[in-house]
Amino acid sequence: MTQSKVRYASVDVLRGITVAAMLLVNDPGDWGHVWWPLEHAQWNGFTPTDLVFPLFLFIVGVSVSLAIVPRVEVGVAKAPIRHAALRRALRIAGLGLLLNIVAWLAIPDAHLRIPGVLQRIGICFAAASLLAIHASAWMRDALVALLLVGYGALLLVGGMEPWTNGVSRADTALFGPFVYMTDPATGRGHDPEGLLATLPALASTLLGMRAGAWLVRGDVRRLLAAGVVLLVLGWLAQGLWPLNKNLWTPSYALWAAGWSFLLLVAAHVLVDRRGWRLPGRAFGVNAIAAYAGSGLMVYLLIALGVTAPLYQWAFASWMTPLLGPYVPSAAWGVAFVTVWWLVVRWMDKRRIYLKV
Repeated sequence: MTQSKVRYASVDVLRGITVAAMLLVNDPGDWGHVWWPLEHAQWNGFTPTDLVFPLFLFIVGVSVSLAIVPRVEVGVAKAPIRHAALRRALRIAGLGLLLNIVAWLAIPDAHLRIPGVLQRIGICFAAASLLAIHASAWMRDALVALLLVGYGALLLVGGMEPWTNGVSRADTALFGPFVYMTDPATGRGHDPEGLLATLPALASTLLGMRAGAWLVRGDVRRLLAAGVVLLVLGWLAQGLWPLNKNLWTPSYALWAAGWSFLLLVAAHVLVDRRGWRLPGRAFGVNAIAAYAGSGLMVYLLIALGVTAPLYQWAFASWMTPLLGPYVPSAAWGVAFVTVWWLVVRWMDKRRIYLKV
């Protein structure tokens, strides 16, 4: 079997667990009562939820390393690979914008947003794919350092405070009011998936490509060592840049990558080497379909006015007096993930895989 045809079950499982985590943190029953591990840090800081998105981009990089790099190395024509990758990236980003438009139409008092999670995934996938085709491994590794150091310098010059930092000012200038949130007092905007902070997010993706190369070689020791080193570097880098997902600071990128390396090692050893059947595969092989489909479902339920009364009747009305408001809110999220697990499991059993 050639490298280009190897499929690592561990990568599907880890991707699937990450997508399930995305659904869980995106869909509490009550946004006013969210258990702290299921919330992002308000600004500086790091919670388990703050690991979810960089872990997904890391897995995007691993997947590019497994799917594209071997084809380039054996001499497959580059143009068809490049065109296919760019078309896919455009579809992913376009789907993200479509979801934003649906949310704008479905949610009362919502505003149209241009950046988003899928848009950033599409950009990072496109850039990583082009670098897999046209750049050597050492050039990609050097680019990681250049991106983090260069972006870090911009942060030091432009500041890292809410609303006034250079990253938010750049996104406001580029997108105007079409960002995640706007300060009504000043008109300044901020978007956690804005364009400028996609540069260090690309570094997270490229670190995934490096991990994918070592995964193919079965080099668990290097994967493990890299995870530990990145954690140490991320921790030390807080002296210059605090851990901050909103700005995707260099310390945050390194810290999240360290955990991502260690989680990949754990998944590889348990799934690929020991044959454990961990949950997650069904989500992993239909990742974008699950993410986009669940988002459309949420917006449809809101537009129909079903969400609030359903949550109150099925969860809050009887759970809150017994367990407080945080348990039913989390239970709604778990139920939502379970519904979509049943959907993707049904699709997987029937070999239905929706590729964007």
